[in-house]
Amino acid sequence: MPGGSRDVGEFAFEPLDDLRIVSVSEIPPPVQLREQLPLDAAAQNTVRRGRSQIRAVLGGFDSRLLVVVGPCSVHDADAAREYAQRLAECARRYADELLIAMRVYFEKPRTTVGWKGLINDPGLDGSCRIGEGLTTARALLLDIARLGLPAATEFLDPITPEYIVDLISWGAIGARTVESQVHRQVASALSCPVGFKNGSSGDIAVAVEAVLSARNAHQFLSHTREGRTAIVLTSGNPDCHVVLRGGKNGPNHSAEHLAQAGRLLREAGLPERVMVDCSHANSSKDHRRQGEVCKQLAARIAEGDMRMMGLMIESHLVEGRQELGDGCNLRHGQSITDACIGWEQTEQLLTGLHEAAGARRCKPAVRAELLV
Repeated sequence: MPGGSRDVGEFAFEPLDDLRIVSVSEIPPPVQLREQLPLDAAAQNTVRRGRSQIRAVLGGFDSRLLVVVGPCSVHDADAAREYAQRLAECARRYADELLIAMRVYFEKPRTTVGWKGLINDPGLDGSCRIGEGLTTARALLLDIARLGLPAATEFLDPITPEYIVDLISWGAIGARTVESQVHRQVASALSCPVGFKNGSSGDIAVAVEAVLSARNAHQFLSHTREGRTAIVLTSGNPDCHVVLRGGKNGPNHSAEHLAQAGRLLREAGLPERVMVDCSHANSSKDHRRQGEVCKQLAARIAEGDMRMMGLMIESHLVEGRQELGDGCNLRHGQSITDACIGWEQTEQLLTGLHEAAGARRCKPAVRAELLV
């Protein structure tokens, strides 16, 4: 063919889509899994109470401190159950000053590639048995709810919530997805309070914008519980807030950063209430520094700072992290994603936060001045 041109007829039978799809495997729709693993009365009460109490903390009607604490991600349901049993005891012990929810994260956003979480790969071997992962996740959440312990998770895949959201008391939108219109729309539909983390760059304004967006009505394409494509119209989620987690320029948990966040929220017409993540960039990605950050924040809480309505801590039964490898011979209760503090230090930090929140309660004048 002169000049390298080709006859159009050569392309007559070349497919136009699915060129890069290796396989497609169907999984049961959300309604089927909900029927298989339904909420009982105890679980319903936990979720209902957890959401109501978190809303009260966000609104300033409950002066307790919300503490979301637990593993970076769940890879072993049995270890998560053991952690939940221990945390439930702490939640009851400190209930007068702390509202404790367990961090139960099933999906992991990856900067490039890596293990994507228990829902995506429950076998830890790349087999990606997502149907099994969803079943394992829902069964675990049911057991945690039956302990009376509220659960918190990050929503990453927009299809996942319909499978588990009825068991979630607090949700998060992460730093990598805070600018995503899809995730803002999903948050506007969720029945639980949602925290938006500042961007991975450290930009707080983008989280404030996300809160404003999610509080408003949206209309978008999604799926029904029966698995059919549908148009969803939402009324907006008023129970959204900002989570400070640091960024590329370092931590953002200082009094100055809190003041900046407060100013941005005030200018947007939003309550000056934020959560601070003691991990990630706020601890310079060193899990051992979470304790230092938590103690600094506890000191400011004890002085009466009511802008901090909550804290987040990455914690597991065993300190540190381990390599996933081939999934064999993993140490029970130790993270395979970000390193976490161990249980002993977790108890110490919760004790300190309980004391700080109690001290803050004794400073009504400061609370009234800062609470908007």
